[in-house]
Amino acid sequence: MKPEVEELMPRLLPVQPRGEEDEDYSLKEPPRNPQEYLRHVQREASLCPEVVVAQIDPKKLKKNQSVNVSLTGCRAAPQGFSPSLRWQQQQVSNFSEVRQSVAKHRQHWRAQFLDDNVVMPKLDDEDGWKRFCLGENVHLDVSPSEGDAVSPGLDYVKMGFPPFLSIVSKLSQSTISAVLEYLISWFEERDFVPQLGRWLYALLACLEKPLLPEAHSLIRQLARRCSAVRADLENKDDERLSALNLMICIVARYFEQNDLADKE
Repeated sequence: MKPEVEELMPRLLPVQPRGEEDEDYSLKEPPRNPQEYLRHVQREASLCPEVVVAQIDPKKLKKNQSVNVSLTGCRAAPQGFSPSLRWQQQQVSNFSEVRQSVAKHRQHWRAQFLDDNVVMPKLDDEDGWKRFCLGENVHLDVSPSEGDAVSPGLDYVKMGFPPFLSIVSKLSQSTISAVLEYLISWFEERDFVPQLGRWLYALLACLEKPLLPEAHSLIRQLARRCSAVRADLENKDDERLSALNLMICIVARYFEQNDLADKE
């Protein structure tokens, strides 16, 4: 620190000027009294550069770490496509009961061993989680072969693993947020499918409140995407409508993103 700058700053603790006996005082020696301690601090401060530039390794930065919370609302539903307030209240009540049940039995299911064929991907394996939840057929947009239709048993690799309690109960909050992000990212460019709906519902049921900023942004993104898909539906009998309304309802009504809620 420059002397002229130092003089402009208020002196909170008086420091006696150094005498001849202090000329040989070294920073390497421990202070012997309060005055020497204060001089020690002054000398260390004078050796500090005025400007310090942090050396940051870009490779160690987490990808997509910025959180942007958009205040844009949902697209309005076509006439007759939005649910009634009573229906929304009932869904919130049902969802609340599901969350309570999951929380109550989480420790039990977390202790259960998974089958040998259930291998959960690592946290940062985005493609692996999409395959795990949606199945290769949906994720890669592959039509089931005739052999798949007649083959006995379930091929979870192709069809995706359902969100069993024995699976979702083992997920940490950071993993839940990450998988939500992966699936919503997939949904931004694809259509709504049953496998996606099941996993989104299960992950939301395990998402703890109060929400972290990342989760807050994600669920709003989910509701807006659901409203966009709903706005393009042509028939009220479309099997996707109820699920899309449910996702919007949970985000808006249960997680209190009221500006996204459907109004009667």
